[in-house]
Amino acid sequence: MATLTLDVAMRITEAARQKAVELGTPVTITVVDDGGRVRAQGRMDGARFGTLPVSTNKAYTAAAFGAPTGFLGDLVQPGAPLFGFAQAAGGRIVTFAGGVPLVRDEQVVGAIGISGGSVDQDQAIAAAGAAVL
Repeated sequence: MATLTLDVAMRITEAARQKAVELGTPVTITVVDDGGRVRAQGRMDGARFGTLPVSTNKAYTAAAFGAPTGFLGDLVQPGAPLFGFAQAAGGRIVTFAGGVPLVRDEQVVGAIGISGGSVDQDQAIAAAGAAVL
């Protein structure tokens, strides 16, 4: 079983931080392992404290389902097949972009979640972190 070491989690975090600096967007970056447990987390100077749980839940969602958080967006709208799904895990499921699974050797080893920018910025920052693998 592939694992997500602290060293790798920190490299992912740094790559994401660099992208956030490039975009001029202070964010919280959370990296979790394949069980959704935090391996690394940092809130950049200027990022709001409310971004902490959002980034954690984005990473949790991406790890739990092995897919970017944005894939659920259309499926959870009123009248859609998964309407109400976001509340299924006590409010931990995030259905908008900014969470990306971390995949090594075709196996999900964790995920990264970003919160603090626009949805597009969060997604770009998460993708930059995930690109480390």
